[in-house]
Amino acid sequence: MLMIRLQRTGRKHEPTFRVVLTDSKNGPKSGKYLKNLGWYDTRLKNDAAKQLDLVSIKKYMKDGAKLSLTLHNFLISQKVIEGKKLNALPRKTPIKKEEAKKEEVKKEAPAAAVETPAPAEAPKA
Repeated sequence: MLMIRLQRTGRKHEPTFRVVLTDSKNGPKSGKYLKNLGWYDTRLKNDAAKQLDLVSIKKYMKDGAKLSLTLHNFLISQKVIEGKKLNALPRKTPIKKEEAKKEEVKKEAPAAAVETPAPAEAPKA
């Protein structure tokens, strides 16, 4: 399956990205791609920061190429395509040790409430 994604280029701490059409089995760092569809520089904040071949991107999307989540969100923010942004960040998973401690606390809390009787008031003399 074909995929349109960002491929990082540039020096250390100076990221620039190519927008490339590639096979989905190729990794983003492999350097292999079928066609270069433009570039994007994250450090610049004006229109000179990007140069995308929007006609080709839309054509390949129509032919069945999938967008990466990051590129999908970028094109929505640039109002190139319509839709909702998708969460591109990984899901948070709790650490196993913390999860086990929480379960132990839950088990001990009801038992502790049953074992301790309420203190009786002493009669006044």
